[in-house]
Amino acid sequence: MKKLLIGFILLLTGPLMISQLAADEIQLVDNHPDRHVVVKGDTLWDISATFLKSPWLWPKVWSVNPQIDNPHLIYPGDVVYLVYVNGVPQLRLDRSGKLSPQIRRSPLEQAIRAIPLQDVKSFLSDNLVLSADELQAAPYVLGGANSAIIAGAGDRVYARGTVEQNDQNFFGVYRPARVYIDPDTEEVLGYESKAIGGGYLVSTKKDILTLDLKRTHEEVRVKDRVLPTPETVIQSVFYPSAPDKDVSGKIMSVLKGVTQIGQFDVVAINLGDREGMKPGHVLHVFKKGEIVKDPVTGELLTLPSELGGTVMVFKVFDKVSYALVMKAENVLSVLDEVHTP
Repeated sequence: MKKLLIGFILLLTGPLMISQLAADEIQLVDNHPDRHVVVKGDTLWDISATFLKSPWLWPKVWSVNPQIDNPHLIYPGDVVYLVYVNGVPQLRLDRSGKLSPQIRRSPLEQAIRAIPLQDVKSFLSDNLVLSADELQAAPYVLGGANSAIIAGAGDRVYARGTVEQNDQNFFGVYRPARVYIDPDTEEVLGYESKAIGGGYLVSTKKDILTLDLKRTHEEVRVKDRVLPTPETVIQSVFYPSAPDKDVSGKIMSVLKGVTQIGQFDVVAINLGDREGMKPGHVLHVFKKGEIVKDPVTGELLTLPSELGGTVMVFKVFDKVSYALVMKAENVLSVLDEVHTP
């Protein structure tokens, strides 16, 4: 299987012209520096937050220097500096220092990322959210050789169903983990399926598939599903930005299975491609107001929601998206609301 590559590219094609209205939106942090030397481990969010109170406004202040090679990539050792053009703040890149030969040979691997990829890497490559039809149509494991009901790497398993063969004939084994139901409309949004392992398709006879398992994270069991693996080369081609329209949704779950949500936790929200979500979209999280009893009238009242944090979408399915909590002012919870900032 090809090595997973997660590259970060700033998709900007030229200098950004900023209107005065947009400039009024841009607020710099107090005591901001005039320049920042990029170090290994920095993310675009870190750098943006060094200068901007709203890091997702990065595209409005980033100005590309066409005289720099690969100006859309930022490397350790580069300098991001602040200038003003007609009173409008801009961030620019200085690459006057030397780049190491290794960096020149593999720019994508060395360029900084949008977000801490160690927190989302497994979700980028492993988890799927399937529709009911996709889940129903997927082949399912019948068992292993010698009537085994569980199997691991190096074992042979049999499945029933049909698949379209690919160049490598490598298929993933997935296990339905949970169903996502819209908390407001009760619509079934999809079925999360967890990657269990994968193997090579060695033969097909009618609708019986024979697979030799190459790797497993857990034991493969009867009824696990066989599906094409996601694209093995994944490029995180996104940068922080607000959605171009007003959207509202809710946090449906936290993928670590905990009840309280904090910074760098991964959450699932009930907004997807259908609602126009894209990787890199930033949303505000509003903590739902508590229900209190009026001490005078005895009525039950719901207090107003309050801004509790910020999430960035990094993987989008049809009706569901995964997002990383970038900032948490308070402990967040399932059913907290998300809105366009």
